[in-house]
Amino acid sequence: MYNSFGKRFFDLFATFIGGILLLPFIFIIIIWIKLSSRGPLFYIQKRVGKDFKEFNLYKFRSMVIDAEKIGPGVTSGDDPRITKVGKFIRRTKIDELPQLINVLKGDMSLVGPRPEIMKFVKKKKEEYKKILSVKPGITDNAAIEFRDEEIIMKQYQDKEKAYIDIVLPKKIKLYYDYIDNISFVNDVKLILKTLKVI
Repeated sequence: MYNSFGKRFFDLFATFIGGILLLPFIFIIIIWIKLSSRGPLFYIQKRVGKDFKEFNLYKFRSMVIDAEKIGPGVTSGDDPRITKVGKFIRRTKIDELPQLINVLKGDMSLVGPRPEIMKFVKKKKEEYKKILSVKPGITDNAAIEFRDEEIIMKQYQDKEKAYIDIVLPKKIKLYYDYIDNISFVNDVKLILKTLKVI
């Protein structure tokens, strides 16, 4: 059955092949991040996974050290906490590449609803019962449609409230659409679509 064993096999196979092909590029990004700003290579944040279990999500660090302590949980494109290299890797979604580690560990799938922080999940707990019946993913329809989310959020004064009241409900609808139509073909299509828009 694809949404269990088959989906896991596809995740491991595609991640292994993709990781090998991307290795030289990833190495360049690592050097760029370390030379451009002080701080660790990775930004690690608690996110909520399948069955409401939290896990450590990995990203290439794109913000100053302790950014979460000096600003809101939602980021906009004009956020002063974002580093120079961070602007590029966030715009191109390169900062998400370390989540391949999460896929290998089994925390995430290549395709699935994007994982949220607990604070936002609690605001929509009933809706998330269905969403968190599957593993979160690196990409899906919501990730593609809201790929310019930081630009969208610039127009709102209270960014967290706008995210919870306006953006998140739209994402939840797209998450439901994905879960209701999980298939190998749809996952491949979403991966190809993601590569195209990036």
